[in-house]
Amino acid sequence: MDSFAQHLVWFLPMLWLGMVLAISFLEAPLKFRAPGITVPLGLGIGRIVFRALNTAETVWAALLLIACVVLGPSTSVWVWLGVAVVALAIQLVVIRPPLTRRSNQVLAAGEDLGRSTVHYYYVAFEVVKVVALIGLAIVAAP
Repeated sequence: MDSFAQHLVWFLPMLWLGMVLAISFLEAPLKFRAPGITVPLGLGIGRIVFRALNTAETVWAALLLIACVVLGPSTSVWVWLGVAVVALAIQLVVIRPPLTRRSNQVLAAGEDLGRSTVHYYYVAFEVVKVVALIGLAIVAAP
C-alpha cells in the first residue's frame, strides 16, 4: 500500500498540474478568440469547464491527502500539498462565488459588465497552485 500511495503522491500533482495548465492557461483565454463565440456563450462554456476542473481538483486533493496520511511523508511534501489545497479552497470558497454572481448577471440579464478584476485573483491563485504542484512533484519524486 505504501508503494501505491508513494506513486500517487508523485503522479497526482503532475496530473493536476497538467489539467490546470491546459484549462486555465490555454483553453480559457483561447475560447473567446474562436469564431462565433459570444461573451455569454464563452461564459457558459467556462462555467461548465471550470466546474469540472474544480471537481477533479477536489478529488485529486482528497486522494493526495489520503495518500499522505498513509505514507507519513516529509514536512516539505505536506507544505507543498498544503499550499495547493489552500489555494484551491480559496478559489472555491472566496473567489468563485463573486465570479458566479457576475456571470449570472451576464447570462440571465444580458448585462454587459465589462472586465472583472476578480478574475485576476483567480489567476493569481492558479499561479500559486502551479508553483505548489511543481514543488510537490519534485519533493515527492521517488
